[in-house]
Amino acid sequence: MSILYDEGQQAIATESRRVLDARTSKQRLLALLEQTGTFDQLFWDTAVEQGWTALAIPEAHGGLGLGLVELGLVAQATGAATAGAPFLTPGYGIALAIMGSGNADIQAQWLPRLAAGEILGAVALAEGTAPLPTRPAVRYAGGALNGTKHAVPGGLKADIALVWAEADGAPALVLAELADAARTPVESFDNTRLYADLTFAGTPATVLAAGGAAKALALEILARMAIVTAHEQVGGAEALMLTARDYALTRRAFGQPIGAFQSVKHRIAELYGLVEIARANCIHAAGLADGGQADLTALMIAAADARLAATETYDTCARDCVQVHGGIGVTWEAGIHLHMRRTRSLAIELGNMLFWEDLLVENLTGVAA
Repeated sequence: MSILYDEGQQAIATESRRVLDARTSKQRLLALLEQTGTFDQLFWDTAVEQGWTALAIPEAHGGLGLGLVELGLVAQATGAATAGAPFLTPGYGIALAIMGSGNADIQAQWLPRLAAGEILGAVALAEGTAPLPTRPAVRYAGGALNGTKHAVPGGLKADIALVWAEADGAPALVLAELADAARTPVESFDNTRLYADLTFAGTPATVLAAGGAAKALALEILARMAIVTAHEQVGGAEALMLTARDYALTRRAFGQPIGAFQSVKHRIAELYGLVEIARANCIHAAGLADGGQADLTALMIAAADARLAATETYDTCARDCVQVHGGIGVTWEAGIHLHMRRTRSLAIELGNMLFWEDLLVENLTGVAA
């Protein structure tokens, strides 16, 4: 696809930013940082009201039938607002897994509820530092899961979870109902991510895919979720770049705006370049995914490109925005640390930089890194 958005896509981007600008409160987000197990209910209500939960789910199951490009634009808006609930991207991942299962009964049971925002989802593909371990610690047998997944984003409040597990000696993607699962809160510097250790002890579950089919489906889901997360990171990075620019135009020193000094304006110009490169990578990856022509290798390469560029860009923008602001940049009231915290959270969710670098090399060369 073109790296330019069409008129309808631009309208989605504009409207999602307008709604979140009107309904996001820095003070509310700051208060949530000091609590464990609470998320921004107003944000989530807005996401459901605006149809964002239904965006990429087929119309036959109560969704809007749009694609990853449109979902990415909403993710950019939520990234700019440092959204206080971690359920949009996992909900998309679970919907992909359910659609990929080919089971009409499971699709009819869960997809309309995900589209309507009636249930919250979490995705638990990782153990340790990287997703999709060869021998998952969680075991599936007899319609139930046993084992523990650590630090699952959204795990504290999720109703269902997509779990990478072992079934009959083979890897499997399993959909677990979490009503009876034990949850241990993980207090972090970004508490609205609702991290929790999920302990399954006979937890009811359904296998969506197993063996080689599970691995291929899991990799596709991981890639598509990474593209959404990359958009969220680009949205946050752009917001930081604009915040630094605006401050540099109004803050004065030695009789002139600090933006007149080369050390400041050149830094902001470099941030602009990083944001646009990361954005282009995201658009390319989303367009490739929506086109339906790319094989899994091409999709993984595009997702890794987007993920690596967006992670580096968001981290750099957060660090440099603080520097442009000087001493006030590290104060609680300024709120720039909301983005700094989110950069670190998103940098390790869905696999850290080393994981995506290895994955990129492996898919480019065909040799495991």
